[in-house]
Amino acid sequence: MSTTIPGMRGQAFSLSSVLVLPFRILMGLLNAPMSAVQRRFGIGGVGAVFLAPNMLIFSIFVLIPVAINAAYSLTGGTAIFFDGRYFAGLDQYRTLLSCNDYTTPSTCLQDAFWQSVHNTAFFVIVQVTVLVLASLGTALVLNREMRARGFWRSVFFFPVLLSPVVVGLIWKWILQRDGLLNALLLNFGFERTLWLAERNWAMFWAVFVSVWAHLGFYALILLAGLQAIPRDLYEAAMMDGTGRLRTFWRITLPLLWPNLLVVIILALIRAVQVFDEAFVLTGGGPGTSTMFMTQYIYETGFAHVLRNLGLASAASILMGVVLVGLTALQLVVSNRRARKEAA
Repeated sequence: MSTTIPGMRGQAFSLSSVLVLPFRILMGLLNAPMSAVQRRFGIGGVGAVFLAPNMLIFSIFVLIPVAINAAYSLTGGTAIFFDGRYFAGLDQYRTLLSCNDYTTPSTCLQDAFWQSVHNTAFFVIVQVTVLVLASLGTALVLNREMRARGFWRSVFFFPVLLSPVVVGLIWKWILQRDGLLNALLLNFGFERTLWLAERNWAMFWAVFVSVWAHLGFYALILLAGLQAIPRDLYEAAMMDGTGRLRTFWRITLPLLWPNLLVVIILALIRAVQVFDEAFVLTGGGPGTSTMFMTQYIYETGFAHVLRNLGLASAASILMGVVLVGLTALQLVVSNRRARKEAA
């Protein structure tokens, strides 16, 4: 349908042709350079040309820093620039890995590093286990018919929107010596507890706060998986008189397993990198009871008076190897899932 623009006698313009005119002009301007690119690199090379700006940014902010970090891990000294540092080869790695008994950090040359490794391993095992089970339970509850279901979903997801520093500060105000939790305990006649000054309690709250902050994200992934399960299967199980527990083991868990596996791997990667919330909450204390690998790297490279950038870089490279392994595992799982869905 054509529409005549009022006031333009003798010339009838289609409204659609007027609206697409700027687009046609833009395409006409781009046609010449794109044709030149296609003639120069071929049709297959056009994709590489489009990717080039992103790869340039990725190289500047990721690949080059990784290469510089690896180069620092092979040097020693306290200078920042390479011209003031000496080549140390693999000495930094030998220093980190020098240990009589890896299960006893005090027997290691860098006992703080191995204490942070032990703390990180404990945190990963406990936090990921609790987080996955809590996320699964939350998703199962939120998938049921209930009043104000959208509201409750937003309640569980809200902590995900908070900055990790804000999360740490909120819980620090609650758990400190004269904080909200101790005020409530004193009001009900209980004794004051130093939640962040006792080793076991400090680790407990580091795990708890991390689970509280990230529960909503993983529950959302599992909730999406639950809603993708056909309702017919549950109706058939109900008609057969199958119990809820058997239905969960035979229907829900097998069909939810791909989502659950992704949640486990993502939670593992996130847990290995724990830093911000725990650092704000406990500062790594008391002593080194809640110091994790990322905090060790930060303090060794930047916070100590004698900054050892080489040792911190070597520790970060070792940690990066662990993360690359976990990421590769995630890719393998994702590819298997894609192949199963395509079959």
